Amino acid sequence: SLLELIPRDHGEVRILGGSVKEARTRIAYVPQRSEIDMTFPITVIDTVLLGTYPKLGLLKRPRRQHKELAYHCLEKVGMEDFGSRQIGELSGGQQQRVFLARALAQEAELFCLDEPFVGVDAASEETIVAILKELRDQNRTVLVVHHDLSKAEVYFDGLVLLNGELVKAGPAREVCRPDILSQAYTAQL
Repeated sequence: SLLELIPRDHGEVRILGGSVKEARTRIAYVPQRSEIDMTFPITVIDTVLLGTYPKLGLLKRPRRQHKELAYHCLEKVGMEDFGSRQIGELSGGQQQRVFLARALAQEAELFCLDEPFVGVDAASEETIVAILKELRDQNRTVLVVHHDLSKAEVYFDGLVLLNGELVKAGPAREVCRPDILSQAYTAQL
C-alpha cells in the first residue's frame, strides 16, 4: 500500500514531497522473490537493464551508457560473471543480488526492499547489508520490510515495529529492547 502496489481503504500516500505517481521514477523497489516468475526467460544483464527504463522514457532502448551502468551494478553486487545466465538458473541469494543491482541501476533516492534476506545465503546477506549501508551513507533513504529481529539492531539505524498497529519507532537500540520486542509478539485482540 505504501507504493500503491495494492489498493488501500483510505488516505493518501505522499513520498519525496509528492504523490507516489509523481515520485515513481525516484523510487526503486525490490519485491519478495516469491512474487517474481523465475521461469520468465530473461538474462541477468537484461534484468538489471530494466532498472534503467524509468529514466529512458517510452519506446527508447538502453544505450551503451545504460549497459555500462547495468554491468557496474552487477559488479557492485558480485554478479558480473553471471550476466548471460537466465535469472531462474541462479540460487536465491544470487537472484536477490541481481534484483538489488536492478534497483541500483535506477539511481533512485528511495529504495524499498520487501524481505530481501529470505532464502539467501550468508555471503549474499552480507553483501546486501553492505550495499544498504553504502546507500544510507550516500544520503539515500532505504526502507526494508524485515521479520528477523535478531539482527535488526546490527543491520538498521532505525526501526518501526508493528503488530497490527505501531508498537514503537525510533533508533534500533531503543526499539530492540526486550520489553518492547515482547509487545511485537503479543497477540492483538
